[in-house]
Amino acid sequence: MTRVILGLSLRQLVAQRRTLLLVLLAALPVALAVLFRVTGGSLEENPDFAAGIMAHFIVALVLPLTALVVGTAALGQELEDGTIVYLVAKPLPRWQVVLAKIGAAWIVTATLIASSVLLVGLVLFVGQEGASQVPAFMVAVVLGALGYTALFVALSIRFSRALIIGLAYVFVWESLLSQFIAGVRFLSVGSYTVSIADALADSPSRLVDGALSGVNAAVLLAALTALATWYAMRRLAAYQISERV
Repeated sequence: MTRVILGLSLRQLVAQRRTLLLVLLAALPVALAVLFRVTGGSLEENPDFAAGIMAHFIVALVLPLTALVVGTAALGQELEDGTIVYLVAKPLPRWQVVLAKIGAAWIVTATLIASSVLLVGLVLFVGQEGASQVPAFMVAVVLGALGYTALFVALSIRFSRALIIGLAYVFVWESLLSQFIAGVRFLSVGSYTVSIADALADSPSRLVDGALSGVNAAVLLAALTALATWYAMRRLAAYQISERV
């Protein structure tokens, strides 16, 4: 039954009109990379461009926004229109429903973002050094996608305005406060993702310097993912339609 819910959730997410917009969002960094190369850009002359598009565009913007839209829709849409009643009425533990929804959101998000990283890497690093860093970022964004989707699925169960709360988290907490308060980086999925990519790159010409060690980032990301998943399971197990605010 879990596989059935996973498959149905994947089809629902892929068929949504908003998914096309997410595909265009994931394609935007690729278009910028192509424009950079077509106009004669070189990573030797402008080494910060690769770091900017990988870490500050894809990881800091495209990844969390994609995960937010997909994660809040995976279960939140059924909660909003009331069809969740038919799902939870089935003889299936609710924690399995949560895992299926997080899994579907993760697959969609990770596929879009990892594809974007791969295509950007192919465009930027053709004939250039540093191509080995592309797989490191691909692994990192797949792991980061899991953390984000678990977090946003949990938010969608607790709040009816999860999308707005998620936007505040992405733009205020991760993008703004992390620039001024160093401690915020220890509670930032984006920071975990960049730090994991930095650790996996293992190259003297790495694109970025992570704020955390690879081990610490991986442990914190795993802890956040587990906590968000547990909270989502707990909330759905005791869910009542009248509880949403």
